[in-house]
Amino acid sequence: MNLFWKILFGKITPTAKIEQQESDLQKSFERYLEVEKSLELAEYKTLFHEVKAPAFIENKKTLQNRKYRDTEEYRDSAKYKKLAANHDIKTYYEVLASQDLESFLEFKKSAEYEDLGDMKKVKSSEKLQRMKAFEKSNAFKVYSRFHDSYIIKEYEQLKVIVSHPEFVAKNEFWANAHRWQTTPEFAKEQRFYELDKNPDIIFYNKQNSDRFNRIREQKVYFDEQFDWNTLDKSHWNYGFAYKSPSLLANHSFANEKQANNSGKNISVVDGKLRISTEKETIKAPAWHTTKGFIEEEFEYTSDVLQSAASFRQKKGKFSAKIRCTGNLQHAFWLGADKKLPHINVFHWDGKKIKVGNAAQQVWDGVEIKGINPANFYIYSLEWTEKELIWSINNYEVYRTAGNLPKEEMYLAFSSFIPEKMKGDTGILEVDWVKVTNN
Repeated sequence: MNLFWKILFGKITPTAKIEQQESDLQKSFERYLEVEKSLELAEYKTLFHEVKAPAFIENKKTLQNRKYRDTEEYRDSAKYKKLAANHDIKTYYEVLASQDLESFLEFKKSAEYEDLGDMKKVKSSEKLQRMKAFEKSNAFKVYSRFHDSYIIKEYEQLKVIVSHPEFVAKNEFWANAHRWQTTPEFAKEQRFYELDKNPDIIFYNKQNSDRFNRIREQKVYFDEQFDWNTLDKSHWNYGFAYKSPSLLANHSFANEKQANNSGKNISVVDGKLRISTEKETIKAPAWHTTKGFIEEEFEYTSDVLQSAASFRQKKGKFSAKIRCTGNLQHAFWLGADKKLPHINVFHWDGKKIKVGNAAQQVWDGVEIKGINPANFYIYSLEWTEKELIWSINNYEVYRTAGNLPKEEMYLAFSSFIPEKMKGDTGILEVDWVKVTNN
């Protein structure tokens, strides 16, 4: 498989862009969660349901568009004013409050009242003349016309109504052309629009929460950012990992040109793991296929780093951001207590990248060209119940359903020089390693 053209034409996302997208997504998710639990959003959601409710909208329309002349308050107020301005009604109340009426009504209750029908008696009595004159006056006629009349009863009722504080408040409300702005509902609406312009709420409303499903569902089992500077402060050990403690872990192989150097070639620089392969002559134990462990002189030194004692995982997504240099071989692999199973998540053989799964006498994998290993790429293996899937920068390069491991496997990094290679110095550099469920 040659990925050169896919990289050239943008089919494979650049590493920096992937990391930026992941960082942006994580920051967006954290911001989304922060806004989601905020009091402002809770208030906004409550106000949204109120302000957008049909009843609220209809009420606003009514308050804004209803004419004052169409209100009961206007009708009552106008009618009262009209009655209060009526000349006869004014006269009625003036007469009602007069001493003349009081005297006449009192006189009317007496026996003398009947004398008003006797003209001789009237002529001879100043009092009777005065009472007779009042009885025939326009003032008394007005009084008689309106007293206990429907119109006075209505006027009195309206007077009580329009003077009541509740009526006064309602009348002032409906008389105000800007009445909507005086309501609690208007205040709620303004607060809603204020919150609607809040940058956090604008951000929250624009999000499709489904885009965060992967993060929500993601479980992180292992996350190495290489924030240590010595191996004893890390999750890692140098050398190979064997089930039996009697087996020598820190050894090399007789058919390789480098000696694994007890962790001396492992360092962390600027938050990145470095396994350095150096040109130096050294004697070290080596495994020979027929002689067993022997001491051998090597031209180079390097190292193996593995997590066997601290972390093993069955299934999941195993990812690392890696680059490497030098005419030698570098690998990120999963191992177990025996030689097999062995999975290469990344293996640079000096010319091309290989990924795959080793079985007895079988290598199930693919060779990849067109990638410059000196640049950082993210190499991943997704190990599911049914298959193994390899990808580079989220671009799938191989999958297989055969020979799936049945045990937990540890993480390992190593650099080595097979005896048939000329050999060179170089560096395997790892920015981070992560194991998740997706």
